[in-house]
Amino acid sequence: MTTASLFDAYSLAGPALHLPNRIVLAPMTRFRATKDGSPLPFVADFYAQRATAGLLISEGIWPSRRGQSEWRIPGLETTAHIDGWRRVTDAVHNAGGRIFAQLMHGGRQGHPLSRIAGDIPAGPSSVPVPGPVHIRDGGKADPPLPRTMTRADIRVAIEDHAAAARGAITAGFDGVELHGANSYLIHQFLADNTNLRDDRYGRNSTADRIRFAVECVTRVAEEIGAGRTALRLSPGNPQFGMHEADPLPVYRALLAELDTLGLGYLHLTDAERPGVRTGETPFPMLADLRPGWSGTLIANVGENGEATTRSVGEKILAEGLADLVSYGRAFLANPDLPARFALDAPLNTIEEDTLYTQGPEGYTTYPVLAEALVRD
Repeated sequence: MTTASLFDAYSLAGPALHLPNRIVLAPMTRFRATKDGSPLPFVADFYAQRATAGLLISEGIWPSRRGQSEWRIPGLETTAHIDGWRRVTDAVHNAGGRIFAQLMHGGRQGHPLSRIAGDIPAGPSSVPVPGPVHIRDGGKADPPLPRTMTRADIRVAIEDHAAAARGAITAGFDGVELHGANSYLIHQFLADNTNLRDDRYGRNSTADRIRFAVECVTRVAEEIGAGRTALRLSPGNPQFGMHEADPLPVYRALLAELDTLGLGYLHLTDAERPGVRTGETPFPMLADLRPGWSGTLIANVGENGEATTRSVGEKILAEGLADLVSYGRAFLANPDLPARFALDAPLNTIEEDTLYTQGPEGYTTYPVLAEALVRD
């Protein structure tokens, strides 16, 4: 047990960032990008509004068009992308905030009608996602059969992450989080049913199954520094048809390989699954993996279940399961979430029907507490 509170300051050692609290904005896809993948102008407003968080993590950003999973998701490949994100990071820093970019390579996720290149996506193995899938501007289609990545494809994907990480730092981000969770490329290499390879990136060997994740994280750390590099994982998360029958041995081995690198943080999602929210260990992945990670750990526990509350976040910190706690839905609807938590003030209700539209409504239009009280 510890006495840590959500409102205690924290030092993120790698990029030497002083966090005024331990409340983190979780990365969430919102589809507020142009057709070429540049963030729309009001994206800067969204993140600046939430700059009182200890740390902001951006929505998932594809590192190259080879990793684009859906239409109107932003990228970090071109000069236009970097310029667009520079406006975002400048707005955040001017508001006193700190922000990491999440690099999200879709792997098998995607459809030719939702990709700028119009090509078939590629993953560790030719295993399609459960259908139907979203395509550009609101349509749906049957999922394509993804290509199996060659060894050359794997090397290109790793270098794409390194190039995008370098672009993120050029754009003013304080660091980069690699998306190794929620069914995206790194997770696909870790999971049972999406990695059927018989080479050194698969087989039935744990060392081979974690190889892509280790090489990708290591390469990014070489490019921008380990302290500016982070990783998100979601052991056992079943989203988008993922299956991991016994995830803990795989993730223990992965953490053992990465712990010595001195990464900025590990972002661990303890996703809700049948039976894991009962008994004496409500967060089994955190409880098992926390002792194997010596650096900063951010916990996210609202995935697939009820939104995380202040009290749940405090419990996680008090039990020593994490150093910081990330919030998603509560932060979307409440740009001043830390202040509301501190005052035990009521929260705005999220507008579900505007989550994935392209305008500012339901994105930058949520009131802060003073405005909400006036409206009431």
